[in-house]
Amino acid sequence: MYINGKPHGPWQANTTCQLHMRAFKDGDTIVVEPWRANAFPVIKDLTVDRSSFDRIIQAGGYISVNTGNAVDGNSLPINKEKADASFAAAMCIGCGACVAACKNSSAMLFMSAKVSHLALLPQGEPERHSRVINMIAQMDKEGFGSCTNTGACEATCPKEISLVNIARLNKEYLTASLVSDK
Repeated sequence: MYINGKPHGPWQANTTCQLHMRAFKDGDTIVVEPWRANAFPVIKDLTVDRSSFDRIIQAGGYISVNTGNAVDGNSLPINKEKADASFAAAMCIGCGACVAACKNSSAMLFMSAKVSHLALLPQGEPERHSRVINMIAQMDKEGFGSCTNTGACEATCPKEISLVNIARLNKEYLTASLVSDK
């Protein structure tokens, strides 16, 4: 929700549920509003329907793995920088603050976090190209706007997801588009 015109309120890297009343002065007027985005219709009062994010994840946010016995953790070495970047992207909680802060109601920061977190790890390789194409198609179908790289999404993200992920998403999409046989 918006608190005094800011997604999640006045504190940086903070969600609404973590915001304390001490963030405000005695006598302050506090205005609380729901997210304003066509892809997040208001259900009632301050409750919005964020199921569009769920449908985007269903379109490609998974990996196909053998679910047999667990493999040894050291059997598949992963570059530390890639692992760190993947884990940083995986911190996205899907709250929608990025969409609410964007003047175009773009979901690119959310999308890029989900795509990056799987694309950087070898386990995500089998669906790499279909994932990004399917998820972007679903994002467009849900009615989210286009990204204009103003950075409002990154500035308001409670998990501080980086715009670097959007660049990675664009690269993944371009690559997938070039090798796709559709």
